[in-house]
Amino acid sequence: MTLEGILAQLAAMIVALVVAPLLMGWVNAWRAILQNRRPPSLLLPFHMLRKLFIKESVVAHDATALFRIAPYIVFGCMLLAAMIIPTLSTNLPMAPAADAIALVGLFALARLFISLAAMDIGTSFGTLGARREMLFGFLAEPAFLMVLFTVSLIASSTSLATIVSSLAHRELAILPSLAFAGVAFTMVSLAENARVPVDNPATHLELTMIHEALILEYSGRHLALMEWAAALKLFAYSCAGLAIFFPWGVAQANDHVALLWALPVLLVKLAVGGFLLAVIETILAKMRIFRVPEFLATAFMLGVLALLVHLLLGA
Repeated sequence: MTLEGILAQLAAMIVALVVAPLLMGWVNAWRAILQNRRPPSLLLPFHMLRKLFIKESVVAHDATALFRIAPYIVFGCMLLAAMIIPTLSTNLPMAPAADAIALVGLFALARLFISLAAMDIGTSFGTLGARREMLFGFLAEPAFLMVLFTVSLIASSTSLATIVSSLAHRELAILPSLAFAGVAFTMVSLAENARVPVDNPATHLELTMIHEALILEYSGRHLALMEWAAALKLFAYSCAGLAIFFPWGVAQANDHVALLWALPVLLVKLAVGGFLLAVIETILAKMRIFRVPEFLATAFMLGVLALLVHLLLGA
């Protein structure tokens, strides 16, 4: 563990905390522009977090300690997930201990606690949202694993830093396995972040909401942590997709010149990705809640197909 690696890890943490709300604001602004509405400020998520942090947290009388500690655990899991993904540099002290399987485990741990906290109060909406979250997570995690297994076989390692280093130095070519994996990853990312066409984060329609039903009973700093964790999750999935499918621009170990360009390149890639996400949410309609399992099953089949194409054809 070198001083340079520690500084790179701290820089990745600061970038995640600051850029995640900005990415959420960027997507919301482009959604408004594409829908011929006046776009909100890019700093609106920061204003919302500041307002929530200074408000008092109202907790139900029947809430247990699980309901109170769940926001901190979920926020910690999302921040840790964003830190183990090579966003700026592959020289990360956490890289040897946290691989692609650990990344899926962090997302699963956060899902478990947010679902248990939603059921802790005993409201119908919280229980409904928890059931949907666990069902869709049960379908999305295998698809995400198939994508990670495909790129792990290509790079001959499950370490995210090694995967990024290996894919960045390959010759520029569109591999069929990565193409299938990319489509599967996009579908999983939309579902895991409760975006259109799976869920609409801008509404509170009781019969179809998933993420909002889980945090409906939170307020104050607890709600701020949950909203910040949701922004970090979108940031983590975006950076994971960029690191796997567009690894160029991530600095290698001891490459100080590339490290200076890593942040601008990351911001440009996130800006393009946020714009494309806004386009997807604008041109697609929200599907019925009963069609989501078919949507995620398709993502799983594409992930399996990507794995088989690489194993059988080596492409």
